[in-house]
Amino acid sequence: MTTALDRGASVDDAFRDRLLDGLAASIGERGYRDTTVADIVRHARTSKRTFYEQFASKEECLIEVLRRNNADLIANIQAAVDPDAEWQEQIRQAAEAYVDHIGARPAITLSWIREAPALGAVARPLHRLAMEQLTDMLVDLTDSPGFRRAQLPPISRPLALILLGGLRELTALFVEDGHDLSGITEPAITAATAILGRR
Repeated sequence: MTTALDRGASVDDAFRDRLLDGLAASIGERGYRDTTVADIVRHARTSKRTFYEQFASKEECLIEVLRRNNADLIANIQAAVDPDAEWQEQIRQAAEAYVDHIGARPAITLSWIREAPALGAVARPLHRLAMEQLTDMLVDLTDSPGFRRAQLPPISRPLALILLGGLRELTALFVEDGHDLSGITEPAITAATAILGRR
């Protein structure tokens, strides 16, 4: 049985989702720094009052957009990788899924890499959580039948962080310079193969 409280929560969730989509659209259109709450509510087709009922600030809204985006990135990579495939093929599958994801929302990815750290302490938990979850994902992906058949151990967390840090910086440069993001794929595969191969 649906209660009035449940209906209220679902309405709030719907408004929240619209506002998050509104911020994502405005970031794509004008970038995060130039985006105002007025831009967000215009894209969301709602009011400033509704915005402030859901978020204390533009920064809080951005953090939630980025948290969801990172969760989607991880889910997309996990779904794309066949754990029974040969380890080199798994690396290619992961790299292609990564590039496909960032290619769909390059401005959001750039906001995560460049603008979220500028928010300071308020964004630090987001960054740490994202890197922990991405590291966990790499450890899990390399602890698969395909890697075990090749007698390759799961990647260590320090090596995973080195791989992720380099990939983030390369991604930011490609987006900032307006390069074709598919150009990230082969360097990512080469680096991952070198790090994940015989150690």
